Amino acid sequence: MKFDILKALNEARGARRAAILVTDTATGAERLVPRESAGGDPLAAELEKRLRSGRSGMLEDGHTFLTVHVPPPRLVVIGAVHISQALAPMARLAGFDLAIIDPRTAFATPERFPDMPLFAEWPEEVLKAVPLDAFTGLVALTHDPKIDDHPILAALAAECFYVGALGSRKTHGKRVERLMEQGASAQSLETIHAPIGVDIGAQSPAEIAVAILAEVIAALRRGRRAERIAA
Repeated sequence: MKFDILKALNEARGARRAAILVTDTATGAERLVPRESAGGDPLAAELEKRLRSGRSGMLEDGHTFLTVHVPPPRLVVIGAVHISQALAPMARLAGFDLAIIDPRTAFATPERFPDMPLFAEWPEEVLKAVPLDAFTGLVALTHDPKIDDHPILAALAAECFYVGALGSRKTHGKRVERLMEQGASAQSLETIHAPIGVDIGAQSPAEIAVAILAEVIAALRRGRRAERIAA
C-alpha cells in the first residue's frame, strides 16, 4: 500500500470515518474512496452496499477487490431506565460499542448497569467529549424533553444512522414541534423512529428492547432511512 493511501486510511480510522480501498488485483492499482465520496464513484451502488454491510470482497468482474474499513458501530442510550437495562447487554452481544447517559443519579448507578459505560451527566456535556457521528445510533428513552431533546438534535445534525425516541404519536408530535422551534428541518425530523422499535406488539421492557435493537440493526445494515419492519 502506498504511503499516502495508508496515511489517509489511518486518518479516517482515527476520526471514525469510513473508507473503502479499491484494488485492481490484475494491475495492483489502488485507490481509497472515503464514504463521503462514494456516491459519486463509478462503483457507487456497490460501495454504498458494502459500507452498510461492512463486508470486504471481490466484485463479479473477478479482479476488483473492495477492502471495507468502517468504525465499530456505537449505540448511545439516553436514559438509564428499565428498557435500557435490557437493551444494553443485548446491544453488546450484537457488537455495538455502548454509552448510557442520564443526569439523574438515582437511575444512573453502577448497581443498575454493572460493567457498562455509564455517564451520570447531562447529555450535552458528555457529547462534547464523545461527539456523535454517522456510525452512531441514538436511542432516547427518558420521556423528558430537558434530557432527550438536545441529543436528538445533535444526532440529526451528525446524521447518525439511527435516531429513535420513546413515546406515543401524540408525544412525538409535540416533540417535533419543539425541535422545529429549535431549528430542526422537517426533512431531518422525518428520519426519527417514533414510536420507537419494530412493531411486534412489545409490552415488557425486555420486549421493547428487542424491538428497538432490531430496528437499530435494520437501519445500520439497510441505511438510515430503512423502512419499518412489519410485524
